[in-house]
Amino acid sequence: MIEIIHDIPASICGFLATGEVSAQDYEQVLIPEIEARLKQTDKIRILYHLAPTFTGFTGGAIWDDAKLGLSHLRSWDKIAIVTDEDWLTSAIGFFKFAIPCPIKVFSNTQ
Repeated sequence: MIEIIHDIPASICGFLATGEVSAQDYEQVLIPEIEARLKQTDKIRILYHLAPTFTGFTGGAIWDDAKLGLSHLRSWDKIAIVTDEDWLTSAIGFFKFAIPCPIKVFSNTQ
């Protein structure tokens, strides 16, 4: 499940992931929020918090994430990901070269 984080600065588009994240979560919450923000500005900052209760992504969610990232390749100003998932931290480190903006990973305790 993905929820919008509302109590952060307006310049940041924030999301909280809990449980299993599905394509429906991307299509009904995350993508519409990002598309709406991109109508207001050329570049956005993303905060994506994968809570300790996060259990994973469905294949459809991974596909939607990839399509979103590629379709707006030059729209990202900075990305912060909060997670304790080692596999995700490793994947981000591996693909970091292909992301055209600064991206940082933080643990839930940070």
